[in-house]
Amino acid sequence: MRRDGEPDGGGGAVESALDELYVTPPPAFVSRRESLATEAKAAGRVTDARRIRAARRPSLAAWAANLLLRSRPEESRTFLDLGRALRDAYRSLDADGVKELSEQRRSVVAALSRQAAELAAEAGHRLSDPVLREVEATLRAVLADQDAADRWATGRLESALTPPSDFPSTTTARSDRPRRPATPTRTQDEVAERRRRKQERLAQQKEEKLPRQEHEKLARQEQERLARQQREKLAQEKRERLGRAREAARAADQRLRQARDDLRRAERQQRAAEKQREEAADAVSRAEREARDAASEVKRLSGRGT
Repeated sequence: MRRDGEPDGGGGAVESALDELYVTPPPAFVSRRESLATEAKAAGRVTDARRIRAARRPSLAAWAANLLLRSRPEESRTFLDLGRALRDAYRSLDADGVKELSEQRRSVVAALSRQAAELAAEAGHRLSDPVLREVEATLRAVLADQDAADRWATGRLESALTPPSDFPSTTTARSDRPRRPATPTRTQDEVAERRRRKQERLAQQKEEKLPRQEHEKLARQEQERLARQQREKLAQEKRERLGRAREAARAADQRLRQARDDLRRAERQQRAAEKQREEAADAVSRAEREARDAASEVKRLSGRGT
């Protein structure tokens, strides 16, 4: 609730200011925070100024992760989608499928970590090996944990994230089979009657033995067939989920490779433009010198003629 006499905060303005602040290199964070807070206060946005001043400076690894999210939005969205797909797949795949997805996960994390390092270097801060490992750990946490993914998606991490030991899995077996009701306790009369009937059936047991065995055999075969169908159905579902997860990983890796190619192309164009600018500046300097020399010569000759 706004206090009396205090102007409403500009929601969009303060959010933009915080987004900018968390991609500001850590050494310049405090001074930029004070500058943005002062601007907000001067504009009458006192609440916004307090929010900005409350922002905490991120670690170098957290800043690099924030910078990656803001600078590569499409790749970051793909990475978040991949995390959701992997978490779903990890709940149902077998050991071989989990192993393959883990290898793909490491490849994608390594590629994004290199991009974060390149962006940090462009901003004037090369990441040391320990800091780069913290960036990788943060990205692994984003893939493994929804809460970590949500925090990174804000683009305002203050410290590196720690991944869980592994993806969540559901290994606890659950049985929905109803319990068999307990057999009622027989009385002595029932036992005696059973014995009598058993004696009457003794003569028929030999004749019934073979048909009964055949019936039991058929029943076992039917049970095995149903069990086999169920196993095949589950295996097919696992293969389909694995295929979708592999496709998501390949698409993410392709996007990352394309992004790196675009970045290198842009860097080459930037260097070429810089060279042209320097050559043009040199040409301007030479022309200015020649103009001054010509003017001096004109002045000197004019004075001599006089």
